[in-house]
Amino acid sequence: MPHSPPFSWRRLLVPLGLALLLAAAPAPAAARELAVAPDAMVEVEVATVGMAGMGSVPVVLLREPGAREVIPIFIGPVEARAILRALAGDRPRRPLTHELLGDVLDGIAVRLERIYIDALVDGTFLGMLELRRQGDDAPLRIDSRPSDAIALAVTAGASIHVAPEVLEAARQIDYEGIEDQVVVALGITVTPLDEDLREALGLPDAPGLLVSDVSGAAREAGMVPGAMLLEVNGETPRTPLRFLELVRDTPEGEDARVRFWQQGEAVEIELSTEVPEPAPRRRAPRLEA
Repeated sequence: MPHSPPFSWRRLLVPLGLALLLAAAPAPAAARELAVAPDAMVEVEVATVGMAGMGSVPVVLLREPGAREVIPIFIGPVEARAILRALAGDRPRRPLTHELLGDVLDGIAVRLERIYIDALVDGTFLGMLELRRQGDDAPLRIDSRPSDAIALAVTAGASIHVAPEVLEAARQIDYEGIEDQVVVALGITVTPLDEDLREALGLPDAPGLLVSDVSGAAREAGMVPGAMLLEVNGETPRTPLRFLELVRDTPEGEDARVRFWQQGEAVEIELSTEVPEPAPRRRAPRLEA
């Protein structure tokens, strides 16, 4: 008796996802235009997640090069967790919503190139995804909640662009850090350093932060994960949020001076405070059908 091949959900879901995306994409793209031209927006770096207000509402903190503030944008708890996972390089064993959508885009040869936060209407931030299908000359823009757009951008390695009016409005939001915070600035991801990690990595008995990931110019300068961040502009950051503040306070037009411990010696490098290239997406392993 002939043996039927095993049923594969992958064979059903990937074509179904492709059909739904291609069928649905033109309508949202036509439903709303960007409120601000892309060239008028400011590229920012996702730094971390914090809390705002009496109700401890999650916010994502965006670093604008040359600005003295870090810009908070309200997000939801699910999106906050997705952003923190992506910043920490923590890929769940099974993909959750934002990781899954990133995998679907990969599977159907669609790349998320940029996301925009382009307007604030009646107290609500508006966002947009900019996608490019393989072989297409023009991008496809899809209306999105900024929280989802940012989570997808960090997961997919897309750049983030914000309208000046949105940046100005968001500066009025007060925020605070969270415990065990993961912060990214200058392409350097830092986390608190406990004694167990210090001993396991052979790091010196001195104040500082653990470098958990590196990209862009910092990586090109020789910094690697497992290093210990000692100083920024001559001051020791004792918390990840203080690291972000020291980067933010770098005098305009100057590079940030970063001193770190690696392989038994202290090293100092200078890094531009411009937004670095987004870190490449950590792709999910391919499964056989």
